[in-house]
Amino acid sequence: MSRVPGLPIYAREESLVDSKIYNLWRRAKLHFATPIRLSLNFKDIVLVLEDREWVCVDETQNDMPVLAWVEFEDKGRDVLHEPVKCKLNHYHYAASKLHDSALEQMGSMLEEMLHQQNEK
Repeated sequence: MSRVPGLPIYAREESLVDSKIYNLWRRAKLHFATPIRLSLNFKDIVLVLEDREWVCVDETQNDMPVLAWVEFEDKGRDVLHEPVKCKLNHYHYAASKLHDSALEQMGSMLEEMLHQQNEK
């Protein structure tokens, strides 16, 4: 179920997600139930990984979306090394400041989670 339907979007842009991050997410979905909540190094901001979208939310505002990666263009994807196109929705004027760091932290945390899962 989507966290963002009907919410007003401050800005929307085309985006590319690095294949390494996207593939980590796909692997994590095989091992962990969604949604996967990752606490970021931003005050009160959590990244929620759903089946079809990734949403940075403000926990103090009842999980109000701040930034979301949606509409991944992954149908018929037959190469794993190319970036995946998606839409990037901004729900807050300062959302762009989260983008790069959120993806970087997401990659690190998913790698660690998958590593720990493999050790079991």
